[in-house]
Amino acid sequence: MNRLPVLVSPYGPFADLALHVHDLTIRGHHTETLLAADRAEAIALMLGDHRTHRISRLGRMYALNALGRLDESLRIAEDLIAEQPVLGGPKATDAKIMADVAGVLIHLGRIDDGLHHVARAMALLEVAPRKGPRYFSAMASLADAARGAELFELADSAMRRAVESFESPDDLYRSAAELTHTELWLEWALRLEQVGRTEEAAVLIDRSVTVLQFWLGQGLDSPVGAALLAVCHAKSGRTAEAFTAVGELLPRMRASGQHHEARLLHLAHGLALRAGGHWREARREFRAGLELAVLRSQRLLFQYELAITAVHEFPGEVTQAVLESLRGHVEALWQLRLDRRTMLRQAYRRVELEAARTTADLAATSDALTGLGNRRMFDRRIEAVAAGGSLLLIDVDHFKEINDRYSHGVGDRVLGEIAAVLRSHCRHDEVAIRFGGDEFALFLNTGPDEARQVAERIRRVIEARDWNTIVPGLTVTLSMGLAACQAGEPGRDLYDRADAHLYLAKRSGRNQLAAV
Repeated sequence: MNRLPVLVSPYGPFADLALHVHDLTIRGHHTETLLAADRAEAIALMLGDHRTHRISRLGRMYALNALGRLDESLRIAEDLIAEQPVLGGPKATDAKIMADVAGVLIHLGRIDDGLHHVARAMALLEVAPRKGPRYFSAMASLADAARGAELFELADSAMRRAVESFESPDDLYRSAAELTHTELWLEWALRLEQVGRTEEAAVLIDRSVTVLQFWLGQGLDSPVGAALLAVCHAKSGRTAEAFTAVGELLPRMRASGQHHEARLLHLAHGLALRAGGHWREARREFRAGLELAVLRSQRLLFQYELAITAVHEFPGEVTQAVLESLRGHVEALWQLRLDRRTMLRQAYRRVELEAARTTADLAATSDALTGLGNRRMFDRRIEAVAAGGSLLLIDVDHFKEINDRYSHGVGDRVLGEIAAVLRSHCRHDEVAIRFGGDEFALFLNTGPDEARQVAERIRRVIEARDWNTIVPGLTVTLSMGLAACQAGEPGRDLYDRADAHLYLAKRSGRNQLAAV
């Protein structure tokens, strides 16, 4: 049957389905995002495209976060972490998932778990390629998680690196990164104001205005961007601009259930009203925003603005005492940032130690010549093999003659070439082994039919390779024995059956696969 060509994508063959989901949530259309995710995930599953399905679920998770549905978001996050060992992927993609999960955990108050995932994401990004959409997206997710823990300096650094990873100034994802960066700056500024660092806050607000006006002036459809700019205008005394934005956007955001944008607009409206001395109306807006707040930091912001408004509206010892008490609480929370920095450093150190142990274990179970697993690795895997998997044993035909005729150096190059072919045919969690000499093994997570196809592909690749590029006259072929694991079968019995098939392949003339 003829098939339509599908462009290769690191996100899956039908990635456009998931990218549409992400485009919607980037623009702040979170309710529409959930509907698009329903369609994308159903189609991706029907087509067997699990990577696209995963990317769509990430978009769904972002929308749920923005809508305050954190319990649903956490369930997706836990599923994504569980899927990582199965699906695998580039380091930047794995780092992104780690950071996204960290953000959800932090928002739910599970700070220790969240910072551990932040540290894991940071470690992965240290060795990931630092250009392109995957790195950008992972850095943006890391920034969001750091921001949730009020580690604003780390979040700012991550967003700068995210923006720098893109070269095109008009790219949708670059604009999204810069708008996210401005939201970080604005939140940082509001927290700085609460602890009395007003000059630093003013610098961040001015910087935010510059970026927001640029992108919105380019015609970018972003309700979040417009709402952020309204808050900046209100904080900077440009109340007319704030009122205009609120009047145009707030009713629509409330009606469509876009609570994140509506909350920002209520904040802008309240600040603008208070600047004009309309205390009662300002309190109404702050209370409306408080009702839409889903995170502790968001609720604290509105409580603080309500306390300031009360002091203006009802000056006296009682309201002033309430405000001072709240300021003390705010300053204590600000100091917790220092504790979180320490916690993150400790978590990163643990991740480094885990990586060092993994590296040491890998060295102990790796073959020095080829980099494949060694006999120690084989012994581990053979005891863990389960029904549904297969074991392929491989010998290089007449390898002693290759060494004797051409030299051991040529023989080593042959083994290295074969190792590279075996490694390229391993999917995630499949392992290639070199016992020593010219003996190899391949653990496959497939049944006999697909395993037979893999084995034949390997045999044909080796047979067809132009070995004359190593030394003129050289030819290399493989003999193979394949056995599929049966339910309840011990690993040793599986090995014996595969070995018997390998012996049969040799006895039948070599350069062939024997399997039952």
